Amino acid sequence: MPIYLYWGEDDFAIAQAVEKLQTKVLDPSWLQFNYHKLSADQPEAIFAGLNQALTPVFGMGERLVWLENITICHQKPSAEILAELERTLKIIPETSHLLLTTNKKIDSRLNSTKQIKKYAQVQDFSLIPPWKTDLITAQVRKGAQEIQLKLTPKALTLLAESVGNDTRQLWNELEKLKIYSSDSEQALDENTVANLVLCNTQNSLQLAAAIKDGETDKALGLVTDLINRNEPALKIVATLVGQFRTWTIVKLMEEAGERDNKAIASTAGINNPNRLYFIRQEIHQTRSQQLLSTLPLLLDLEYRLKRGAEVLGILQTKIIELCLVFQ
Repeated sequence: MPIYLYWGEDDFAIAQAVEKLQTKVLDPSWLQFNYHKLSADQPEAIFAGLNQALTPVFGMGERLVWLENITICHQKPSAEILAELERTLKIIPETSHLLLTTNKKIDSRLNSTKQIKKYAQVQDFSLIPPWKTDLITAQVRKGAQEIQLKLTPKALTLLAESVGNDTRQLWNELEKLKIYSSDSEQALDENTVANLVLCNTQNSLQLAAAIKDGETDKALGLVTDLINRNEPALKIVATLVGQFRTWTIVKLMEEAGERDNKAIASTAGINNPNRLYFIRQEIHQTRSQQLLSTLPLLLDLEYRLKRGAEVLGILQTKIIELCLVFQ
């Protein structure tokens, strides 16, 4: 009984996995008879999808029923749905494939989730946290190897820094670089990557780090680069606010004597307490008063942007002020 549960925020990676599954099980000539996609945020769609999964294949190939955006793995379903799951999942034919997807984290405590996991192949498509640069680099390396694209170590690092955990952009950039290389045996260097690859909000995190380290020239270069690459100014500010807010809360709680990682993570809005190890490394040389001083400056920056200030000029001015806080 081929049943699949794909979950996680990485919509692009899920879409790729779904496409591979479609190619594997469906006959293109019989697609309209054997492929069914339903938005599963309503109970009637769940019942309809489960009934379709029990329907014998028509013609060639196999059947695929895709229940998209399911809620039954993070919200308690009705007794009727739970009963239907229990009845149906164990009798789905081998030639039918039932796919359930959600971009939210599943709740393994729910009976519905337990019931599905009992029969399903479960895959986690969560985004790699942006601070886990080693995993992001490994993801870039794996993608390059899959399309047989050769990159120098510096080019690989630069590409990872530029795309961050955005898998959609990663694959777009890899395909672009592959076309540029024209199957050349020579590895592409960092200069080629710098000229061809677009940056994303990962560079806003690099901007926050440059400000925290008081590196004015680097910070100004990063903000100019972000604006030149059409990164929305308010999006840059939102990333900075989030990063400095997190740093400030962690620093203040540690200075207050708090040692419970779960309590610190909860207050700072950090989903994974293990991230605190990296945050402590980032702020160990900063003072809480410095971090606190950034928040009014960022609030003023956001206010001025919303009031129509010239974008690059006000960003540069406030970036200089922020960097001075840490010098």
